[in-house]
Amino acid sequence: MITLNDVEAAAARLQGHLLRTPCVASKTLSDITGAQVFLKFENLQFTASFKERGACNKLARLTLQERQRGVIAMSAGNHAQGLAYHAQRLGVRAVIVMPRFTPGVKVERSRGFGAEIVLRGDSLDEASAHALDLAEQQQAVFVHPYDDADVIAGQGTVALEMLQDVPDLDTLVVAVGGGGLIAGMATAAKAIQPAIEIIGVQTARFPAMVNAIKGTHYPQGSGSIAEGIAVGTPGKITRTIIARLVDDLVLVDEGDIEQAIVMLLEVEKTLVEGAGAAGLAALLKYPERFKGKRVGLVLCGGNIDPMLLAAIIERGMVRAGRLARIRVSARDVPGTLAKITAIVAQAGANIDEVHHQRAFTTLAAQNVEVELVIQTRGPQHIADVMAELSAAGLQAEQVQ
Repeated sequence: MITLNDVEAAAARLQGHLLRTPCVASKTLSDITGAQVFLKFENLQFTASFKERGACNKLARLTLQERQRGVIAMSAGNHAQGLAYHAQRLGVRAVIVMPRFTPGVKVERSRGFGAEIVLRGDSLDEASAHALDLAEQQQAVFVHPYDDADVIAGQGTVALEMLQDVPDLDTLVVAVGGGGLIAGMATAAKAIQPAIEIIGVQTARFPAMVNAIKGTHYPQGSGSIAEGIAVGTPGKITRTIIARLVDDLVLVDEGDIEQAIVMLLEVEKTLVEGAGAAGLAALLKYPERFKGKRVGLVLCGGNIDPMLLAAIIERGMVRAGRLARIRVSARDVPGTLAKITAIVAQAGANIDEVHHQRAFTTLAAQNVEVELVIQTRGPQHIADVMAELSAAGLQAEQVQ
């Protein structure tokens, strides 16, 4: 069993090899959630993830002979980048097996750190099986992304730093995939402050650890925007630690995670991936549970595909009423479109898209249907635009 001594030894080993990230209060998020929120910015690590900690600690513990044989790992991206970066720095050959769905940004960055990349399988489990076969064939050291004592001890250094910076935290809220981060953090935090509450967060699409700990049978999905915690098989070591030390595990939906990503970007001006937003997603979904408590959130990663981020931002704008789709029906005569766009402009909204429809509609042949996507200040502004259109004698409706 991993102890506080193991985590403290890992912290000493890691000193000077990675960033001691800030853990600071967020007044705005505190006001929004009702809790006193403190953010641990692990997305500021060189490879933009806490995974560097466990990977670096594992590499530092290898014998000279093991370093000469090289290391092999399976990863959806962050463990890959952390291991590849520190292996390159230490002169150790690294081979990373990644599932085929891994975002391109993570694949290319891992390659950029000198690792040999093998894309195999549609899940972490399939990638893991291939990585184990390769490790046996090549006599290399297999570095598990979460079910390894040295990796877990390295991840636990996050909690050490958080409690040094904010000693009176009531609760730590931590994203859970295979469980390496929360297992390490719980080991350290409970030893330092036994009364502290540890809450794990999983995406509802990948509830493997929740099922394993609680005996539930939630179905597993096929994909998630939080691919960093989209783990189908929980670790054995991590499961044992979580069952003993973690107070509860909760599930959040994809929409909750999307909302948290946009909020962190807009409020904190910080970019996180899906897994990095899971903790805030839990606070937004279960506000009463955390109300009034001093809560530490780990922004555990910031590697997100730019195209996915663009889609999430746009969907977030729709949910916030900042982007709306409206349909206007009117007589098909010269000047109708100009009249509609002028009214929208006078109401202070900006037109993003226009679709002028004559054929695919059930309206009378003399009528036209105009669909607009407009940028607004919020729901009340949308209502104001609709009122202006109605006042001008036009039939308008908001399309959900």
